[in-house]
Amino acid sequence: MSEKPPGYEGRNLLGFQFYLKHSEEHKVIQGFVDRVLPGEINRIAQRKSQVDILGVGSGGGEIDAYILSIMKSKLPATPLSADIVEPSIELSDHFKALVRRTPSLQKIPFSWHTMTCEDYEKQVKEKGNMKRFDFIHMIQMLYYVNDYPRTIQFFHSLLKDNSKLLIVHEAETSGWDTLWKTYRDELCTKTISDYKSAGDIKVHLDQLGLKYDEHLIPRTLDITACFTKGDDMGELLLDFMTEQDHFYQSLTPELQAGILDLLRNRCSTEIDGRILFDNSLTCLLVHS
Repeated sequence: MSEKPPGYEGRNLLGFQFYLKHSEEHKVIQGFVDRVLPGEINRIAQRKSQVDILGVGSGGGEIDAYILSIMKSKLPATPLSADIVEPSIELSDHFKALVRRTPSLQKIPFSWHTMTCEDYEKQVKEKGNMKRFDFIHMIQMLYYVNDYPRTIQFFHSLLKDNSKLLIVHEAETSGWDTLWKTYRDELCTKTISDYKSAGDIKVHLDQLGLKYDEHLIPRTLDITACFTKGDDMGELLLDFMTEQDHFYQSLTPELQAGILDLLRNRCSTEIDGRILFDNSLTCLLVHS
């Protein structure tokens, strides 16, 4: 098996960044964090002299920084530490710059692990130094691992008592689930080798006997521009959604037509002339 690329780079990174801005994904996840995390922080921190956080696949760090800022405000007298696992050098550098310009984060000691989560697991096991954590989050990253049940099991094993693992993933009813499972053979050829939805993750959590709370976040993504060939932003979004360097150059005309038809008629609704893709998320809060 060929090794997967180490995170987003090049045009894939541009597509990822455009998607984040266009979908307001960070804003949506921050809303969930605002509703749920403060109560969880109080429970997690009970009778603990320090709270240790691990971000897995943290990207540019926007959500990590938000979570850490809330924790810092809720636990002003409790020392925090943050470990970050992210394979993209460019995104890691973005995160480090964000820390430098955010006063509330500058007193938190960070440990940077610029590697895949598989390499982090290997390193931890080789060193035999298994640091444990009070809160671990894996936000929109399980698509990129070879064996996600094993990955979940490993990171869950790093939880301290009375701690939580947050998994944010595309919902089993979303347009992503329909697109990637319909065209699994054609699209699962690069960093995503076998698409799974939150529904598949729940199956494995149940098989592992892990308890979790489930929160569905319904939302849509305007993909109208994807149906105008030659629209730069529409094509960049198509590239990201199908994980192609160039959608119209990488796929056959028949495959292009099939995907566009599915996106329009099975993954989306049309309202006032806008095509709104089902972009729903599921947040799984797994107990230690």
